[in-house]
Amino acid sequence: MSPNFSASSADQNSGFKIPRFVSTKSDKSNLRKGANTDYPIQLTYTVENFPLEIIAEYEIWRKVVDVDGNQGWMHKSLLHGNRYGIIKTSHDQPAQIYNKPEGIIIGIIGNKNIVKINKCFSLWCKISFTKYKGWVNKQNVWGVYTNEEFNMPFYQFLINFYWRIILVISDFTQDD
Repeated sequence: MSPNFSASSADQNSGFKIPRFVSTKSDKSNLRKGANTDYPIQLTYTVENFPLEIIAEYEIWRKVVDVDGNQGWMHKSLLHGNRYGIIKTSHDQPAQIYNKPEGIIIGIIGNKNIVKINKCFSLWCKISFTKYKGWVNKQNVWGVYTNEEFNMPFYQFLINFYWRIILVISDFTQDD
């Protein structure tokens, strides 16, 4: 039987925010029906750094959901906080990798590929994948929340402001 808990008591286990994204530590991580090794294994993740979303906690167990909607419990020792994502476009086409947000396309990456997420801004995430390091549109990455931003330099707002000014000046001078 799965543990009985409220959202507020679940938040107190690790002290980290719920929900949040994590990844598997190894290439063999079991997802169980309940929060105990006595519960049967539902499935085994056979890929290291497979992204999962923690939606609840109970003692040393984390209730997770994956990109396909599979839910179950995993021991916390099987997870780490390094950010990885899965490319998931809303169409059958691969996602494009850019040299900078809204820049030049430097590559493509197909659905279901796992990428390291280095940082995310409001609409873009910088990722690493094999030989590529670049930017993908955040809507094409499962493993980051729509409004989530992280690993941004403290001066990023100045950079954003600069580029907005450049765009306004560019629009103004093109009207002449």
